[in-house]
Amino acid sequence: MVLLSKTTTEQFSYIKNCMASTFSSTIPIVDLSKPDAKTLIVKACEEFGFFKVINHGVPMEPISQLETETLKFFSMPLNEKEKAGPPNPFGYGSKRIGRNGDVGWVEYLLLNTNQEHGFSPSGKNAEKLRGLLTSYMSLVKKMACDILELMAEGLKIQQKNVFSKLLMDKQSDSVFRVNHYPACPELAVNGQNMIGFGEHTDPQIISLLRSNNTSGLQIYLRDGSWIPVPPDHNSFFINVGDSLQVMTNGRFRSVRHRVLANGFKSRLSMIYFGGPPLSEKIAPLPSLIKGKQSLYNEFTWFEYKNSTYGSKLADNRLGHFERIAAS
Repeated sequence: MVLLSKTTTEQFSYIKNCMASTFSSTIPIVDLSKPDAKTLIVKACEEFGFFKVINHGVPMEPISQLETETLKFFSMPLNEKEKAGPPNPFGYGSKRIGRNGDVGWVEYLLLNTNQEHGFSPSGKNAEKLRGLLTSYMSLVKKMACDILELMAEGLKIQQKNVFSKLLMDKQSDSVFRVNHYPACPELAVNGQNMIGFGEHTDPQIISLLRSNNTSGLQIYLRDGSWIPVPPDHNSFFINVGDSLQVMTNGRFRSVRHRVLANGFKSRLSMIYFGGPPLSEKIAPLPSLIKGKQSLYNEFTWFEYKNSTYGSKLADNRLGHFERIAAS
C-alpha cells in the first residue's frame, strides 16, 4: 500500500465532495448473450460513450487470481516495485501521470500487450503474475473484438471486422494498465474528495475496464453533470475512445471520466486499451458519412499518439484534428 503524509497529500487535486451514497441507474447495461446486444451497444455509444456488459463469457477464476497477484505486487516495498522499471513508457509508476504535471492518488503498472515488451516484476510470484497477465490480456482482447464486431453490425457496416481487425493486427498498439488507488483516510478535507485519476478521455479505439467492488469511477454526461458508476466486480465497463469517435464521424463520443479516491477501501482496476497499429490512418468511415462533411482531418495513430504526449489529461486532444466543431 502507498502511505503518504498529510504534507505529501497537499500536492494532489481536490474537488467538492461528490461521492454519492446512491448510484445512478442510467448506466446502460448490455447483455452480450442477447440478440439485441448490437442495437443496445450502438445506442449506448451514441448517448453515453460508455456501457456495462454482463454475460461476457470471461471466467471469474483467472480474474480473481490476477487481482490477488497484482495486490501482492502493490503491497511490496517501493524499491521492489520500482524494479519493474519506470513508466517510460512502460513499467511501474506512482502519483505522476504522464509527462505534463498531472498527479493522482494512484500507483500503476503500464504494459504493452505485445509480449516482446514483457513485464519483468521481481519477487517469488513474478512468473505466476506474468502468466496471469498474458492469459487475461488474451481474454479481454477477444471480448473487445467481439464487441467491436457487434458494434459494426449495429451500425449496418458491411465489413463486420472493420474495427476489430485493427486490434487483431500483429502490429496493434494496444496497452494494458493496472491501477491501484490506496485507501486515503485523510481525503475528507473540508468536504472535498481527492482525485485518484483526473478527468480525461481515452485516445484509443475502445477500453475495457474491470475493477473490484470499490467505488470511485465517474463519467461525464452531455448535460454537464458527473455521475458515479456503481462498482461491479463481475462485469466489464466499456469506454468509447477518441479514435472510435473519429471513425464514426462523431456519431459515437469518447466518454470523459475520472476516478475519486476512497477514504476506506483501496480500489484496483484493470484496463485494456485497444489501439490500432502506429501506421494506421484514422478517419471517418465512408459508409458512416453518407454525403455529410467529415468532421475530422485524417491522421495516423502515430501522429495522434505523439500529440497526446504534449497535452495534459483534461485537454481536448481531438481539437487539433477537427475540421468543424463536432455536434
